[in-house]
Amino acid sequence: MENSASRIKKQQHIIAMPYPGRGNINPMMNFCKLLITRFSDVDDIKITFVVTEEWLGFLGSSSEYLNLPTQIQLLTIPNVIPSELGRGLDHGSFLEAVCTKMEAPFEQLVEQLQQADDPTKVNTTIITSINLPWAVYVGNRMSIPVVSHWPMSPSVLSIYNHIDLLVQNGHYPVDFSSECGNEVVDYIPGVSPIRLADMPLRLKRSSQHVLGWVKESVGTTCKAKCLLLSTYHELEPQVIESLRKVLSLPIYSIGPSIPISTALGDDRDTTYYMKWLDSQPVNSVLYVSFGSFLSASSEQMKEILAGLRESGVRYLLVSRGGNGHTSNSVTDGDADNEMTNTQGFVVPWCDQLRVLCHSSVGGFWTHCGWNSTLEGVYAGVPMLTFPLFTDQTLNSKLIVDDWKIGMKMINEVGTNRLIERAEIAITLKKFMNLNGDDVESKEMRTRANEFKKSSRQALAKGGSSTTNLDDFMRNILVYHY
Repeated sequence: MENSASRIKKQQHIIAMPYPGRGNINPMMNFCKLLITRFSDVDDIKITFVVTEEWLGFLGSSSEYLNLPTQIQLLTIPNVIPSELGRGLDHGSFLEAVCTKMEAPFEQLVEQLQQADDPTKVNTTIITSINLPWAVYVGNRMSIPVVSHWPMSPSVLSIYNHIDLLVQNGHYPVDFSSECGNEVVDYIPGVSPIRLADMPLRLKRSSQHVLGWVKESVGTTCKAKCLLLSTYHELEPQVIESLRKVLSLPIYSIGPSIPISTALGDDRDTTYYMKWLDSQPVNSVLYVSFGSFLSASSEQMKEILAGLRESGVRYLLVSRGGNGHTSNSVTDGDADNEMTNTQGFVVPWCDQLRVLCHSSVGGFWTHCGWNSTLEGVYAGVPMLTFPLFTDQTLNSKLIVDDWKIGMKMINEVGTNRLIERAEIAITLKKFMNLNGDDVESKEMRTRANEFKKSSRQALAKGGSSTTNLDDFMRNILVYHY
């Protein structure tokens, strides 16, 4: 008889179905890549990664998706939802389409994949976003184990899971105004006391459709085989333990779903922006990026650019209008300038994690998306928070108030005012500690370095993330090696 450590010979077939947004697709793909590295034999696992036809076009033009491991194949379902290019204009319609139109084509695809697999030789598992409850229904109908993946902070999940408490206490829909925003909620299990102003912005909507979707998405998680969290256990241990008790299912904190390998090489690189970073002093550059979905208004971006120039801070700015020039503005760059004499560099895209881990980068002005937050923690770079959407306000609170590794660009509650260039310049000087005597900035940098060490320990052999991943493979995938 084989002992419990012997390896099951069945091939593992993972069908990955992410929510159709870059903030969900990227972490799930990176988890799939990470999972592959843990299998001792290349033939022991295959992954079918499912996206819409439109998203296949987006990914096909991205360098990070052009050379996927041989174990991963991209398959599509039809474009049954509004285009990604316009979903920010009518997010409600986009969400409704995701909830009602993707299930049928996904189920048809799973049936085709099942027919092609020999069940005596293949174990199939669906990994899907919590935000797609219908994928759990599909798996249950077809007797396929389903793993739920949560790509945001565990604190957000706990708040969503206890939305009835907000209703009972008169806090839903959340009032983010200056009159009520400072009111503190201290009754969400595992979550540290939080102002209404720091709640996920989605909770300001009184739409019963949104409320119903949130409750169904979180409630359906209990019907999954387990829950995967994209976080380090050490960042929010009380929240994770509370979720484990409430949801009554295995929870695995598998670390940040980011391509860690890209950050481990030499800082020197052949790309133009890395060459520019190479020419800058240590910890002198502010990296500025507000994500891939929503961005600041054009008027606000003008003030941001002017504030950057007036501050005297060196910066690398990601802007969709960026031209790859060393420049003091987005449009009038002079590529002939000597790199060492230029204050700023503007690019349309960059390898964010590699940039954050570069020795010259000393700060990260961020929209506080969860992926960016985890990358900032891993790099040990202090963050200047500028939340724009959904969970980003809560992530900003974690960064500044709980972990104390950042500052807020705006401290007022309940305001959507334009931040002017003079205020921006003052805040940037303080944040980057240009004068060298700001105590708050120094303490923030010390703590950020401590978080960097903790995150890398979690990812090392025997660390919490590595141990959780191994347990997931043994207990959920039934793979022993």
